[in-house]
Amino acid sequence: MNLLVRYLPQADYDTCWRAMRDFTEQRDDSTPDELWVLEHPPVYTLGQAGKPEHVLNPGDIPVVRSDRGGQVTYHGPGQTVVYLMLDVRRLGMGSRGLVNAIEQAVVDYLAAQGIDAVNRADAPGVYVNGAKIASLGLRIRRKGSYHGLALNRDADATPWQRINPCGYAGQPMTSLAAEGLTLTRQQVEEDLVTILAQRLGLELRTAPPPDWYTLPQR
Repeated sequence: MNLLVRYLPQADYDTCWRAMRDFTEQRDDSTPDELWVLEHPPVYTLGQAGKPEHVLNPGDIPVVRSDRGGQVTYHGPGQTVVYLMLDVRRLGMGSRGLVNAIEQAVVDYLAAQGIDAVNRADAPGVYVNGAKIASLGLRIRRKGSYHGLALNRDADATPWQRINPCGYAGQPMTSLAAEGLTLTRQQVEEDLVTILAQRLGLELRTAPPPDWYTLPQR
């Protein structure tokens, strides 16, 4: 089965969230799986069970209550977000298997760059020497998954200091740049989705941006 990957320069969080939720509701057994690879303007998002007290001082960064799993996280420039619209039953992995496959794909990608990273049973995501480099939050419904993962390339670390990342006070954050890597956004995203597709056992095909997408005005 094909896995269509769509690269979007930047997308408003709320618009993108509604689009992937609609995609999931409208898909059927023949719908190909898709990855949307993008950046968001600065935004904090709270998971469906997220506790507002973990948002310490949002300032001028908007806070959006979302329907993904997990607590609070930050998205912004310098961070690659990969949304995974997958037919979980067709993959035959189950929800835990899917989470493990996504995390391991990030670990594999980082290993290829010379970075030793791990996932943790007690806290979703991927970590380098205890610092979080990738966050993960999914919503799995009857027709499939949506939401996904966020990998820090060279994101500004300051916004993380204004929240308890993923509900953990004082959780250190890191990025590819902080670990000494200087790669282009295109390099990172193309290599990462290639490994993701391999982990999921799907054939990767590049597709144009979806019909709903328009580049936000600066």
